[in-house]
Amino acid sequence: MRKTLNLHNDVNEVPMLGEWMEVTGEQLGLPMAAVFQLNLALEEAFVNVVDYAYPGKNGMPVQLNMDGTGETLTFTLIDEGEPFDPTTLDEPDTSLSAEERPIGGLGVFLVKQIMDEVRYERQGNRNILTMTYTVKQ
Repeated sequence: MRKTLNLHNDVNEVPMLGEWMEVTGEQLGLPMAAVFQLNLALEEAFVNVVDYAYPGKNGMPVQLNMDGTGETLTFTLIDEGEPFDPTTLDEPDTSLSAEERPIGGLGVFLVKQIMDEVRYERQGNRNILTMTYTVKQ
């Protein structure tokens, strides 16, 4: 199955992403725990694009593709914003308290914890973040 969701760099579109993931989960017969985890990871990745890809620009395109059968799912988040490779960020020090920890980095950390594989590439003017998830029954 292949599905595409076209969004814009607007945090108000996060609920649309959640609805899309719920419908996709139902279509694939995914366990609710998997749908919840995937929704969380995809929201974090999308919000990073909203926050950083298009500084000062609104209404810019963000595309989410999903390929898979229900056992292994591959999600590809594509934008034409500023180059940014989230896979190069250092792991946050989770032993520090919330007050001691620097702001940022937890969303990417969460994506890496949920997804089995996270890859980034820059093709022309596009950021392509590919995230693979193996469904645990």
